[in-house]
Amino acid sequence: MRIALIPGSFDPVHNGHLEVIERASRLFDEVVVAALRNPQKSEALFDLDERKAMLEESLSYLANVRIVSVATLVVNVANDVRASAIVKGLRAVSDFENELQMAQMNKQLSGVETVFIPTSSAHSFIASRLLREVARFGGDVTAFVPKVVAARLEEKFAGG
Repeated sequence: MRIALIPGSFDPVHNGHLEVIERASRLFDEVVVAALRNPQKSEALFDLDERKAMLEESLSYLANVRIVSVATLVVNVANDVRASAIVKGLRAVSDFENELQMAQMNKQLSGVETVFIPTSSAHSFIASRLLREVARFGGDVTAFVPKVVAARLEEKFAGG
């Protein structure tokens, strides 16, 4: 069985993430989406349980996708789920340099290959960081996120 691991902070999950996950679900027998705590990023807007719940609701229509949330190295998760590949989405050339470096480190640490899936141009500008900022200031992000995420963002920033 070919298992893909798609790690990310998913804070919050957006339509670009969903596109990459959907495409991976057609290429692999099983896809494990791992919401991770990323110590290199600022304080998370949503905790791991909230992110896992939003991912589960947003991806419930994909039978071969399961969601986990962890606070460990990606290679540890890859080994735990017996992933044959780590899948990463690329929005732009600027993503590639950092992702390539991580892929090479992950390969050295675990032997697991990384597969890159470029997002379509319709999603290439979407970033969780930008969505949080737009939502924080009352902007409409409903075109860029699943309904459950739009509702959670509205709740987070209501009255703020």
